[in-house]
Amino acid sequence: MTPRHLFALELDRLPSFEADFLIIGSGIAGLFAAYKAREFGSVLVLTKQHAEDSSTEMAQGGIAAAIEETDSPFFHLEDTLEAGAGLCDPYAVEILVTEGPARVMELVELGVRFDRKGDAWALGWEGAHRRRRILHATDATGEEIARALIRECRKDQKITLKEGYFLVDFLREPRTGRCGGALVLDTQTGGFLVCRASAVIAATGGAGQLYLNTTNPAVATGDGIAAAYRAGAELIDMEFVQFHPTALALSAAPRFLISEAVRGEGAFLRNVKGERFMLRFHELAELAPRDVVSRAIVREMEKTGADYVYLDFSHLDRDRFKARFPNIWRTCRQYGLDLAQGYIPVAPAAHYIMGGIKINTSGETNIPGLYACGEAACSGVHGANRLASNSLLEGLVFGARAAATGGRYLQQAGRKIPGLPSSRAGKSKGNFSDLDKSFWRKITDRVRTLMWEKAGIIRTGGALVEAAAGLDQLEAGIPFYVPSREAVEAVNLLTLGRLTVHAALLRTESRGGHFRKDFPARDDQYWSKHLIFQT
Repeated sequence: MTPRHLFALELDRLPSFEADFLIIGSGIAGLFAAYKAREFGSVLVLTKQHAEDSSTEMAQGGIAAAIEETDSPFFHLEDTLEAGAGLCDPYAVEILVTEGPARVMELVELGVRFDRKGDAWALGWEGAHRRRRILHATDATGEEIARALIRECRKDQKITLKEGYFLVDFLREPRTGRCGGALVLDTQTGGFLVCRASAVIAATGGAGQLYLNTTNPAVATGDGIAAAYRAGAELIDMEFVQFHPTALALSAAPRFLISEAVRGEGAFLRNVKGERFMLRFHELAELAPRDVVSRAIVREMEKTGADYVYLDFSHLDRDRFKARFPNIWRTCRQYGLDLAQGYIPVAPAAHYIMGGIKINTSGETNIPGLYACGEAACSGVHGANRLASNSLLEGLVFGARAAATGGRYLQQAGRKIPGLPSSRAGKSKGNFSDLDKSFWRKITDRVRTLMWEKAGIIRTGGALVEAAAGLDQLEAGIPFYVPSREAVEAVNLLTLGRLTVHAALLRTESRGGHFRKDFPARDDQYWSKHLIFQT
């Protein structure tokens, strides 16, 4: 696997920042952790592009919480466990559903404007939920949440939010092994900096860019997960990848998410022959768990020879649809799609990584001083398949918990920042000056293509072996001396791709987001367990 350090540096000669908390990532988990951590000391938030560039910003459907009278946290827990296909941590799920409503109300207090219907919340319905429990802000819920949290963090004097700082590696104290900061790259100048802190929180998001077709933003390259792995953190459940069933399928358009809430409001799925097919696959039809719907769509596309199916809302009121989903309506029109007929061509795309940095319910990793939350972390709440709209909720609940745990450490340790190494060794196999950005783009493109074709929605042992061989060949052909954003992103995706493929090869069953055509049954007798990787 990739070496612990990508290249050699004299760390004590680099400029540095210091704070009580270093939080990397500006999605809901990182920003809410920053908001809570300010109670304990100074907070430095770094994000590799703009603060708004995150999967949170692109989240449409909403955030799940049992706040309605006929609902309960217990119902929410049962739905989450059912979707997780036997691999959820019940205690972590209990924390999620019981603490979640209060965290959501904190967002309301911060000015998040969820939709209302009179004096009540306008709650949506999504796949595998037994109740309407999805709070939303039309179809731009994540954007509304991000707006409020970014504003709050920017105005608070204890929080410093710096854009354009890209995580390269986490740094550990030589004597104790405690994480005391990170090596980062200033993407504007190309220079390196060391950020030192008493508590470090990884909230860097997922790795949807592992796949050729994804709903995720370009920044979702798994940086925190890969850096944590290089530092010695445990990664878990890497084989479980959620593919969203309905992404816009137009040749000239990106894989723009068409929210599950559209099906929740009554839209049907039809193949290109006009046949509604989901009733053949699951009793919940269009509102079946996402893995079921995605595989059903793939089978229909294979059967009809098409590369999409239709999301049919022709029977729904157009004005009401446009008011409920203005972002979807606007985006489809932008790419020349006439919605007057009520049909949107859709196909599955990589959407969410269930695995990641292994944490306990306090947000702690196996590395002292390093905490994680959000999609970069695996808390156990999602199991093998995330329940729709639980991701934003997890970011809130476990972002707050990671901040609280780090805050307790600060109070006990007296804000002592661990000492960091003065330098570090790295490996090099070639002259970096001979490699331009196009070289690293080719590596990234090849990784994404291999993962989509060989380790995607429907997997086989033979295809996974081919993927592993292809990724090994790519790694053998690149240098380890990679001091640029494009290069580190390529190495991060290559690292996580190899781990995902290896885990998928080992798990000889089908469960949730992991489906093996050569092992199509779920095997609870042998595979009710997790795969953990560590350098």
